[in-house]
Amino acid sequence: MAFSFFQKIGRAIAGRSRVDDDTLDAIEEALIESDMGVDTTLKVIDNLEERVDRDKYLSQDELRGMLREEIAALIPPSGPTQLTSSPYIILVVGVNGVGKTTTIGKLAYYWKNQGKKVLLGAADTFRAAAVDQLDIWAERAGVDIIKQQMGSDPAAVAYDTAKAAVARGADVVLIDTAGRLHNRIDLMNELTKIRNSVRKVVPDGPHDVYLVLDASTGQNAFAQAKEFSRATDISGLVVTKLDGTAKGGVVVGVSDRFGIPVRFIGVGENIKDIKPFDKDSFVAALFNPEDI
Repeated sequence: MAFSFFQKIGRAIAGRSRVDDDTLDAIEEALIESDMGVDTTLKVIDNLEERVDRDKYLSQDELRGMLREEIAALIPPSGPTQLTSSPYIILVVGVNGVGKTTTIGKLAYYWKNQGKKVLLGAADTFRAAAVDQLDIWAERAGVDIIKQQMGSDPAAVAYDTAKAAVARGADVVLIDTAGRLHNRIDLMNELTKIRNSVRKVVPDGPHDVYLVLDASTGQNAFAQAKEFSRATDISGLVVTKLDGTAKGGVVVGVSDRFGIPVRFIGVGENIKDIKPFDKDSFVAALFNPEDI
């Protein structure tokens, strides 16, 4: 059975009447086990050590409070994207298996329920069934989709999507991209072509690039964020499979290390199971024995 973040921190603090090196070591271990990453964990521990050095006899509640504050301070200002243009075009990137297509469907449903006209672009034309899968999610969300045959030029699909968005008066456009990180140069070239195609129609687009990460992959999420950040300007994270808090530390670690705001989190399989990220609520949930 995997212990939640709350349980790990609870075990680290329980029964201790003072904050000593053993306490800090136990907290450090709990943070690393929760996939917060070594660099971010050491920041938290160093800052915590400075604060408690003035008073060795903190209560458990006081220590938890300090720890919550230090973790929250490392998360960049986050929350849902403000749609400042129409159409507002978002490229969605991520490796296969992280839930990218599912996330696009959930985001489409979310914005449609916000009263927005949403359009999807199926520019992941290399993976078998990728277009068909996005088509299914478009139908579930009740939104339109622009697609071509498998093997088509992704940049051409992006161009057609941008033209259709303008013609149809779409508010939000979500463009799926190839979910392969086979070679950084190839990825850079492909994303650059897609971006240039969009700008032929919407000069200031795309307005955002969302990277989808799977919280359950642990340290692999850091490697993916690093590679995609080298290839393009990631402006927001969507973290999937956060049904519980056992691996919640990856949200803190990745957003701290790369300075990228978290926009949404996926918390289940249902089309409604996506939430705008609120760091205060998220950090509070880490310290309570309940799901996010």
